[in-house]
Amino acid sequence: MLPVRVNPMPLTGNVLITGGAGFLGRGIASELLKENLDSIRILDHSEYLLWEMDKHLNNRIFRYFLGDVRDKDRLNMAMDGVDCVIHCAAIKHVPIAEYNPIEAVNTNINGSINVIEASMEQAVDKVLAVSSDKAVHPINIYGASKLCMEKLIIQSNSYAKSKFSCVRMGNIEGSRGSVIELWRTQRMNGEPVTVTEKDMSRYWIDIDKASTFVVKCLQMMTGGEIFIPLMPKKTMEELAKGNDIKIIGKRKGEKKHEELVAEGEQVEKFEDYMVVR
Repeated sequence: MLPVRVNPMPLTGNVLITGGAGFLGRGIASELLKENLDSIRILDHSEYLLWEMDKHLNNRIFRYFLGDVRDKDRLNMAMDGVDCVIHCAAIKHVPIAEYNPIEAVNTNINGSINVIEASMEQAVDKVLAVSSDKAVHPINIYGASKLCMEKLIIQSNSYAKSKFSCVRMGNIEGSRGSVIELWRTQRMNGEPVTVTEKDMSRYWIDIDKASTFVVKCLQMMTGGEIFIPLMPKKTMEELAKGNDIKIIGKRKGEKKHEELVAEGEQVEKFEDYMVVR
């Protein structure tokens, strides 16, 4: 494997974001506008989110593809002439994935296989897949499917000219369905905020830092890395400080504490991020 490239390289050409109309995808797309790109292609299965994204960003550099990572033919069409792929598409809500494990596997694992195969068929230069800290010693189907995705992505470097790497994130503040969004609604309704357990902890990163980091990793990657931003870890009690709290207990599939690095993983540390090789 090549050494980690510390100095980011400018991006050119065409970039595709799968799940690109989601919260993180939109943040990344906005960050990519700073690069000298010919086009930013957005693949998403939500017609409404694509329409909403087009309305708010309203930039001719964007190309909107209605489609799903489960559909390899559609991926091949979307990747035609693409230089880099950022793979964000996923079923990511833990309780929903626990209740619908086959759907989680079909999107998070089989969909990622489609992304890998289409990338190789279209001779894409770089593929950067977004993973989660829940992939570290997973106890739920979401974490297990993300761990499988990481293994598939990294191993693809062994038999492809394309370069494959991952970004392992914590919770992104303000994302749809997040506890922050739920608490905002509860406060507006004059209700106490619901907390699973006061000392349950999570790693947090805001959307601007997450988006900037993903683009930076795409610029730096040489293939085979798992990039991990350094993120603050906060308990639910710290997050909910200043609010009336109602304890509801852990939901199915939830861990009390998440981790960033698994046992046995070799880590190289930099100023504001780590790299697993």
